[in-house]
Amino acid sequence: MKRIVVVDDHPFLRAGLRSILAESEFTVVAEASDGEQAFLAIAAHDPDIVLLDISMPPPDGIAVLEGLRAAGDRRPVVLLTAAIGDGQLLRAVHAGANGIVLKDGAEETLIDALREVAAGRTAVPRDMLERALALSLGEGAAHDALARLSAKERSIANCVSVGMRNREIADAVGISEGTVKTYLYHIYNKLGVGNRTELAVLVRDNDLAM
Repeated sequence: MKRIVVVDDHPFLRAGLRSILAESEFTVVAEASDGEQAFLAIAAHDPDIVLLDISMPPPDGIAVLEGLRAAGDRRPVVLLTAAIGDGQLLRAVHAGANGIVLKDGAEETLIDALREVAAGRTAVPRDMLERALALSLGEGAAHDALARLSAKERSIANCVSVGMRNREIADAVGISEGTVKTYLYHIYNKLGVGNRTELAVLVRDNDLAM
C-alpha cells in the first residue's frame, strides 16, 4: 500500500478523498487542514505521496510544495485544485509538482494520477504543461532554445522525453549517471526550464531530432 498525507482545509472534501481512496492501493495515513500542519504531518508520517490542496490559508499548497523542494524533499506531490491561475501554474510546475488534479471530476482522475506519480511519471494535464511553457518561454522561443543544444544534449533530452530515468539514460548514451545529472543541469539552464516534466513537453512539442 502507498501511504498518503491529505491536506485540505475543508473537512467535507477530505472525507470525499478518503472515500475515493478507500477501495484503492492507496491509504491515508494522516490529514492536515493547513500548510503548517502539512509540514508536521509529513515529518511525522513520512508518506510515499503528498496530496495538497492549492487554495488554503497561507502557506498554501504551492508554498508547501516549494518548502519541501527547498528542503531537498523529492517525494511525489500531487496538487488538487478547483482552478489554477497562470502565476500559480508557473510556480507549481517550476517547483516540480508531480501531478495536478482538478477537483471537478477528481473521483474519476485522482487514482490514475496517483498511480502515475507512484510509478515515477508525471500526471499534469498536457494543456496545463503547454500553457506553463508558453508563459515561461514566450512564443517562438522554444525552437531557438532547442537549437542551442549540442548533439549529446539533444540525445539526453530525447531520452527524458520518453520517460527514461538517469540510470537508463547513462546506459543508453554511454556516460555515467553523475554525468547525466551534469548534462541535465546545463540543458535546463540553456532552455530555461525547471525540471524533467517541462523538458519532456518542450521536446515533444517541438519534435526535437536525435
